Amino acid sequence: MQTAVMDKLKHGCSLAAGGVVLVCLLAAWPLGCVEPGGDGIGAYTMRSQYRTDVSSVFVPMWTRGDDVYRRDLEFRLTEAIIKRIEMDTPYKSTRKSRADTELSGEILLIEQRVLSFNPDTGNPNEFEIVMTLSFTWRDLRSGENLVEELDLQVASTYIADAPLSEDFFQGSQDLIEEASRLVVEYMEAEWGEEAAEADRSENDIQ
Repeated sequence: MQTAVMDKLKHGCSLAAGGVVLVCLLAAWPLGCVEPGGDGIGAYTMRSQYRTDVSSVFVPMWTRGDDVYRRDLEFRLTEAIIKRIEMDTPYKSTRKSRADTELSGEILLIEQRVLSFNPDTGNPNEFEIVMTLSFTWRDLRSGENLVEELDLQVASTYIADAPLSEDFFQGSQDLIEEASRLVVEYMEAEWGEEAAEADRSENDIQ
């Protein structure tokens, strides 16, 4: 198996050198992570980055805290998370009575601050929005919390001045997409949690 794959890769490289478009042979491999010490190319093996004991998720409407006055953010975030689960994971979103797990959460805080001003008009130009979330991914069969995050901060910026002339709604859409991506990263199996934590730390720094 290893020899055959390496031969194909070498052959593919020679085709690419000849000016022929090369379709990546690695696309045929299953999606997942590599683990040292297994069978396969270079003593690595492929495995799914998601839990194999979970097949479905119920996502109730997320809530917003008493200090969050921006309406509809919880609806938009819930919708984005469901779409992200369906797009990026093997899990299926379904109703609670049929689900293995439940992913519930709350928008704790929304903060906005001015990052820069237009030097000509003195009006605010660039804004930053920071969303703070808490959420729990719970196994409905055992009652065990698979993931519990009490303070996930996600940040995004938008430009109010022309030519972009963005407003809070447009700026918050990027924020919601990023938040949904980070939340779903936490649904990876244990070996993927370090990557999610690193991604969150990088986002906090920015």
